[in-house]
Amino acid sequence: MNSPFHIVPDTVPAPAERKRPPWLKVRFQGGRNFHELDRILRTLNLHTVCESARCPNQGECWEHRTATFMILGNICTRSCGFCAVPSGKPFGPPEQDEPGRVADAVERMGLRYAVVTSVNRDDQPDGGAEIFARTIEEIRRRVAGCKVEVLIPDFRGNWEALSLVMRARPDVLNHNMETVPRLYRRVRKGAVYERSLELLSRARRMSPATPTKTGMMLGLGETSEEVLQAMKEIAAQGTHILTLGQYLQPTPQHLPIERYVHPDEFAEFKRRGEQMGFKHVHAGPLVRSSYHAFEQEAAARS
Repeated sequence: MNSPFHIVPDTVPAPAERKRPPWLKVRFQGGRNFHELDRILRTLNLHTVCESARCPNQGECWEHRTATFMILGNICTRSCGFCAVPSGKPFGPPEQDEPGRVADAVERMGLRYAVVTSVNRDDQPDGGAEIFARTIEEIRRRVAGCKVEVLIPDFRGNWEALSLVMRARPDVLNHNMETVPRLYRRVRKGAVYERSLELLSRARRMSPATPTKTGMMLGLGETSEEVLQAMKEIAAQGTHILTLGQYLQPTPQHLPIERYVHPDEFAEFKRRGEQMGFKHVHAGPLVRSSYHAFEQEAAARS
């Protein structure tokens, strides 16, 4: 790859021919907090993106009593090439008591910062926006002082659905771009790069005081020039927070890893992003959208 960063290129074999580099090795943590959180989630019949997306940070986050709740079921109506969440036809409409169950879990876990995401529900007229809004409201009602970040789908450009979520006053509005425009058809089926940019812009205008956030995966075949261009376009929407992490293939049936991005390159992307005007850039091989989310929110408001 022709890198504008003047970093010595990685000359080791391609990802398919070698083991993960040392900076991607994670020691699983599964102590008392992990098992207690697991019990709470099972009791309330709740899903987390930590499990469904096979996040490498699950052990660390759960042991620190942090989890990203995944609402609207566990079946996604889209089939993105990078995602381990099962796809297909959801089993019936969204469960109306789900917001209360999420709030119950937040209360039992003693959280002061909750992250809520979802599968895509293109089978619903509002894409599940009402359930998002009610989940925010229920958490606030049950757990005074708890901040709520939502990671939402694109609602297929239904801006009234976006407005419904914004009126519930999330503390952070997150929508992931995932990759560069050239790779959208292969990586993010059913999504449109320009539509996701517009969502970030509209959310910013609907509630200027609410930090907006997005993230991208690297290692899918993009060039550094394409990443920088996408970062400029995201920054132009007034987006506050950017996360960048290494794509990891969840199963052999998903998109292959084209390359492992060196930590030094992530550091350079962070530096460039800060120059572009992002209030906070969290970049590194194991960074995920919700990883240390409470720290990202604090940095964006400082």
